[in-house]
Amino acid sequence: MFTERSLSEPLSAVHKAYAPDALTFSLDTDSEMLPPAVAEELGLVVESLSPAQYPASWLPSDAPQLLQRYASSDFTIGMPGDGTVMWTTQTTPPCVFTKHRATGTPDAFLDFLLAEAYVQLHLAVPEHFLPYFGEQYRELAAVSGLSPGETYQLAAALFDGWVGLQTRSEFRSWETEHPALWESWVDAGERLEGRLDSLSREVAHGKLTFAEATEYACSAMKHDLKLPAPFSALNTTAYIDHGPSYAVRWAEKTFAQLRD
Repeated sequence: MFTERSLSEPLSAVHKAYAPDALTFSLDTDSEMLPPAVAEELGLVVESLSPAQYPASWLPSDAPQLLQRYASSDFTIGMPGDGTVMWTTQTTPPCVFTKHRATGTPDAFLDFLLAEAYVQLHLAVPEHFLPYFGEQYRELAAVSGLSPGETYQLAAALFDGWVGLQTRSEFRSWETEHPALWESWVDAGERLEGRLDSLSREVAHGKLTFAEATEYACSAMKHDLKLPAPFSALNTTAYIDHGPSYAVRWAEKTFAQLRD
């Protein structure tokens, strides 16, 4: 199911600097969530397992089934939206995984995605939006008025943006010390930049849902790109400082304006 992954020289340097204890594995599946039985197999290669569990009261009654399962006592690693690389601190030491789809990802960009995971571990951010929002997830669902699936997508995007605001200062500093990874960060940002100005228009014309546009904008935040309104209000140190409370207030104000 998983095999230990070798690291390129540039990536090895970042691993050593940011998350030297983390183990890195390649998965032979693209599943968004590792089955509990498979996750528990990690017990054979790590020192200990500490499955996370969260209060059911954090979730609206119509929350997606996978999110309810994530909050339960099941040993769950990975969730929809995690992408090609995912990580967990439910193991000691922490583990980083590349999914099978990584075989089609350019090596330079995959190295950046892994480096990003090591930086996130170093910053000790939550591994999912649920412990980030906590009981405020219900409030986010209420003020947005979105479907359960779109609420999930919105929350994941807002969390990704909050993390990106913190990781980007690290990426920015790599120009001299880790130039290959810095170039991958810059290149990925340039690929996103072209559509930013048209996000609001695409939402208005029904080409994107608001949750999809938020996902796009928040992905751009980690590349230090200038965002259009209303997403520019998230691209601030105030969002770093106030996190989920700021995100909920932003959503409340933004969706009120959209309804007017």
